[in-house]
Amino acid sequence: MAPQIQKYVPSSENKQFSPDQEAGAENSAEGNLQTKTDRLRRYKLWLLYSFFVLSGQTVATLLGRLYFEKGGKSKWMATLVQLAGFPILLPLYCVSMPKRTITNDSQRSQPSALVLLLLYISLGILLAADCMMHSVGLLYLPVSTYSLICATQLAFNAFFSFFLNSQKFTPFIVNSLVLLTTSSTLLVFQTDDSSGPKRVTKGNYIIGFLCTVCASAVSGLMLSLIQFSFLKILKRETSTMMLDMIIYQSLVATCITMVGLFASGDWKSLSREMVNFELGKVSYLMILLWTAVAWAVFSVGVIGLIFEVSSLFSNVINTLGLPIVPVLAVVVFHDKMNGVKVIAMLLGIWGFVSYMYQYYLDDSKAESTNVD
Repeated sequence: MAPQIQKYVPSSENKQFSPDQEAGAENSAEGNLQTKTDRLRRYKLWLLYSFFVLSGQTVATLLGRLYFEKGGKSKWMATLVQLAGFPILLPLYCVSMPKRTITNDSQRSQPSALVLLLLYISLGILLAADCMMHSVGLLYLPVSTYSLICATQLAFNAFFSFFLNSQKFTPFIVNSLVLLTTSSTLLVFQTDDSSGPKRVTKGNYIIGFLCTVCASAVSGLMLSLIQFSFLKILKRETSTMMLDMIIYQSLVATCITMVGLFASGDWKSLSREMVNFELGKVSYLMILLWTAVAWAVFSVGVIGLIFEVSSLFSNVINTLGLPIVPVLAVVVFHDKMNGVKVIAMLLGIWGFVSYMYQYYLDDSKAESTNVD
């Protein structure tokens, strides 16, 4: 019988590693664990900020419409409540939040006080104009139509991000922008929609439409400018900077709106407006109060998503609320949901899904690159 030849296969127990190899393996394991922890923390923040955006936008839009529906007439007051809720955010300065700092050595110099002043004043002026145009749009348009037109904000933001934030356009993003633009363009033909509270004239409908489109353009520009400011002017991203961005620009915009409120003489009719409000004085005050709170929550979500991801992603989450408000408007305000609106909504959702698929591809590519 032939002798059996046995091969010796070293087991893992017999392998010997040098101290450097063991240290490298431990560091790799710790690095992978840290990466997973950071990713989990990031996703949790994304969900939290996304919830703030969707809930704040939905509640604020419906309450804003309810203000006009039940007897509110002041565009300046409707604008003011979009801005004046920022004081409730002041306690957040005492909350410890995660910090993300840009570490490029060439970007460590901090902007001067004059640069910061000009930055916040400029953003505040844009914010005041944006909120006023949104108020006009909400006054003259059914809330379902208004919300669908606001979807064009994503297209405007992508355009400005291309120049300000080096945003790359891919076929899926271009498809998303075309669909969202077509979605809102269809609604300009709905001038015979009588689901609004006062059955506005064709001329007022066109004014409301144009103001909403312009407001969407300004909103898209502002989001791109905020991201640009974080990266190129402030040169660091901390929770304090995020709150400063919200509060200072809101303070400037609130002051501008207050000047407009008193200069226009609208303040004289507010007491009469409150007395004649269909739901009563208490409801009048509560609607204004919670509208301001909802817009403040929305602001935290929007700036937070810019802080964590990008202005375009923040706008995409904003667009995700597209089907929410029109559906609720049909239930609450009995807006008409006709065929053109349904098509516009479906095109808007298709555009949103197209963009999210591109984001999924980019995220998967980045993850595979990190693994390699």
